[in-house]
Amino acid sequence: MRDTVLWRKQSRIIMKLADALQIDAERALDLFYSTKVYQQLADPKYGLQLMSDDYILEELIEELREPH
Repeated sequence: MRDTVLWRKQSRIIMKLADALQIDAERALDLFYSTKVYQQLADPKYGLQLMSDDYILEELIEELREPH
């Protein structure tokens, strides 16, 4: 059950990311899985799973804007 809820949350965030960056869902998926935010979302010790989709999206966009 918990995995299904997390999977749905990730799906919503990926679609919001695609909309925000005006990119296709496949590109958004690639970006999402390459971030620290994804790693933290997958690990319950960070508590990110409890945050709103919009909050996580903001964190994602902020991370993507950081120079590498």
